[in-house]
Amino acid sequence: MIISSPSDLDENGELQDDSSFVDASTSGLVEVRDLVVSAEFHGQRLDRMLAAAVPEFSRSYLQQLLEDGAVTRLQVPHLKSSQKVKAGEVWTVELRATPQSQAFKPESMPLQVVYEDAHLRIIDKPAGLVVHPAPGHWSGTLMNGLLGMDPSLMDLPRAGIVHRLDKDTSGLMVVARTRLAMDALVKKIAAREVKRLYLALSDKPWTGTKQKTVNLPIGRDPANRLRMAAVDLSKNSGKLATTHFHLLDQNDSGALVRCILETGRTHQIRVHMASLKMPLMADALYGGSIISQMPRQALHADQLAFDHPMTGETMAFQSPLPLDFLDLLKAWSLSYNQNT
Repeated sequence: MIISSPSDLDENGELQDDSSFVDASTSGLVEVRDLVVSAEFHGQRLDRMLAAAVPEFSRSYLQQLLEDGAVTRLQVPHLKSSQKVKAGEVWTVELRATPQSQAFKPESMPLQVVYEDAHLRIIDKPAGLVVHPAPGHWSGTLMNGLLGMDPSLMDLPRAGIVHRLDKDTSGLMVVARTRLAMDALVKKIAAREVKRLYLALSDKPWTGTKQKTVNLPIGRDPANRLRMAAVDLSKNSGKLATTHFHLLDQNDSGALVRCILETGRTHQIRVHMASLKMPLMADALYGGSIISQMPRQALHADQLAFDHPMTGETMAFQSPLPLDFLDLLKAWSLSYNQNT
């Protein structure tokens, strides 16, 4: 071993065979190791030294420990992975659970399952539920709930999630239960063989024809990295995006719009609605008005249809409008026919 850890050596200077080793990255335990830098690593980066010293852990986990102040020398935390180390230095690392390392923990939550079989599930996601763990949301996500419902999903990437909805978008999602189904669903989505329909509310008036198609590439907003934007591909990176819009009803208060995705880019409907000068109600990120009756962006994935990835059977599902949508439609005297 290039870098020795005094606590891991027996009286003869050989590595101990610790068959009772606990994965400290996911357990609640803390294991402290002292690492002595060998001559071979003199002048090398701290993160490279750590990766060689504790190879049983991922580089991303070790980076999390660095950022959390769990790597010290002379009892002083060092946060920069690029710091150079010197031969003979003794570094101490606390191998402990981090929020990120616990992101794949099962959690019990009342998920609404619309349909399930041996290959997939259809989930009706409520507004406010984050789909994937991410900074600020390392627990309490749909992925944690799926693992709590079905621990075998630990063997699938992202616990079988093949597409996502924004935190504050409600509605239908399909998730896989097997790797074969997951691979097939990913291909279907890429081939545009999964039909996804949304309902949106804007408090801006609809103008022009009742049917419109927006073909605008979407990429990270160069002026605000927290937003997406319609971009010029000759100047900025992005991906082609197409959304079809149909006006269902409107009055002086606002408009109810049917949205049909051809592609599935991040914030696609939100960006394309804003490009029509009709941002979603309560979508402050893209210019929507904020009112007490709609505390989140007014977007609901109400219809989902596809051919079953294993049996070929045609599957079609519909989600009823949530109460916040219904209340606003009633307040605005807008009508909605679920067959449109």
